[in-house]
Amino acid sequence: MAIFEVENLSLHYLTRFGAKIHAVTDVSFTMEQGKILGIAGESGCGKSTLVNGLMGLFIPPLYPTSGDVRVGGESLMNRTPQDVRQNVLSRKVSMIPQGAFNALNPTRKVKDIAADVMAAHMKGVDRKQIYERLKERFDLFGMETEKVLNAYPIQLTAGERQRSVIGISTLLNPQMVIADEPTSALDVTTQKVVIKMIFDLLEKGIFSTMIFITHELPLLRHVANDIAIMYAGEIVEMGTAQQVVFDPRHPYTKALMGAMLSAEPGQKQRKPTAIEGAPPNLANPISGCRFAERCPSAKPECKEREQKIRIVGERQVRCEYAE
Repeated sequence: MAIFEVENLSLHYLTRFGAKIHAVTDVSFTMEQGKILGIAGESGCGKSTLVNGLMGLFIPPLYPTSGDVRVGGESLMNRTPQDVRQNVLSRKVSMIPQGAFNALNPTRKVKDIAADVMAAHMKGVDRKQIYERLKERFDLFGMETEKVLNAYPIQLTAGERQRSVIGISTLLNPQMVIADEPTSALDVTTQKVVIKMIFDLLEKGIFSTMIFITHELPLLRHVANDIAIMYAGEIVEMGTAQQVVFDPRHPYTKALMGAMLSAEPGQKQRKPTAIEGAPPNLANPISGCRFAERCPSAKPECKEREQKIRIVGERQVRCEYAE
């Protein structure tokens, strides 16, 4: 059974002048229990907007245009932000934010921040029960539990803060976890610790499935089962991690891999090459392929014909010349 289903999801921002900016267009995927989907793409491609949509957080000026998001068969659409915060976030879908320091209230101890999350969602539990639950969960992380829980965020290292945020985000055992660049700004050793911690929680059944968002495409081969590449609000390629990293079919995926330093076998001696140009302005009407202006192999008709997702082998590619 599918744990998480996204069907033809499109999202837009409404400007104060009444104009619509279509930030995410026609995104579809299904995730089963125990699976990890990696999402990659350059800044401004729509990853953060998609995250809000996947959590059901449609707060103006963000609005759903069409489509559906379901967790365990239950739709997250047409629900108020208050209903989403109370009954969906932390329980069904939880997020591990990018900036751990910004996610923690600097004026409160970690145990108080975590207790607030539990008290907001678990009625009738006292402080002692909450603290015992916190201690039990933080003991799984290999940290000095008493020290961390009784510390203010500024007293912790970057790695301890990030692990604390992961612990707080998964306290209520959500079905789905969305990790938004959880290893950014961390050194390589700490990145490894954080990723191992996330995998341990998945293996222990603390959560069922995960979406892992990052700019580091080669990293996803070691983290995700499948990878989706986003460009200008669309998913342009989706396949297994092995397929996308070593045999990309969409020109943007190839360019993205070519622009990165990689320690993968056969790619160590390759010199990174920047992608020329810039993504299109989504505030303006777009006809044809959105990557056509930057694509080195674009044909004249690419700028005129809208590209639809097509199946190439066992993957999805938004390019009619992908084969």
